[in-house]
Amino acid sequence: MDGNGRWAGARHLPRLAGHQAGAKAAEKIIMRAQQKNIPFLTLYAFSAENWSRPQEEIDGLMKLLAQTLTRYTRTAADRNIRLWVSGERAPLPIELLKQIDEAVNQTAGNTGLTLNLALNYGARQEITHAANAALAAGEKEFTPQILSRYLYHPDLPDPELIIRTSGEERLSNFLLWQAAYSEFYFTPTLWPDFNEKEFDNALTAYAARTRRFGNI
Repeated sequence: MDGNGRWAGARHLPRLAGHQAGAKAAEKIIMRAQQKNIPFLTLYAFSAENWSRPQEEIDGLMKLLAQTLTRYTRTAADRNIRLWVSGERAPLPIELLKQIDEAVNQTAGNTGLTLNLALNYGARQEITHAANAALAAGEKEFTPQILSRYLYHPDLPDPELIIRTSGEERLSNFLLWQAAYSEFYFTPTLWPDFNEKEFDNALTAYAARTRRFGNI
């Protein structure tokens, strides 16, 4: 999800207004994914590199995340959506971590869409985490299968499709391990303007592709 700041800047609004609009766009896409019977959806909400942003913006983002989680927890039972969170817990605020744990626990039994929130996430950090966890568990060698067991969520399937908004065409430290054979869809649309129709266009483009996995 990219382009919140540029969306706000084009409207002479503070950057936080762009993040608020982006949160609303995320809600729409989550519901559309559920309507399409997509089993797993990962949203890149806050990267490990985002801590370099101005403190005022970070504080606003943390508050927005807390508000979104509160609302999500209240409606999750009705939506039958399960929440996972991928990323390093430190240095996230303690109160936000409590909300995350509450939301994850309350939705653990839901059987619909699994929403994986990449929060304080970086793919290089995840791979490093997996390697250290494997060593701590006594693993004597690394293979792709072994290392995969120690990722943040070993049961999370590799993404079939990765969508990048706002005209950016790079991974930005997102799911580097899991994206080995993912399909990519790039759009110039800024994230707050990315709606159900745009999402459907991405799915249609993906459906027209043939996934070869290097075998053909």
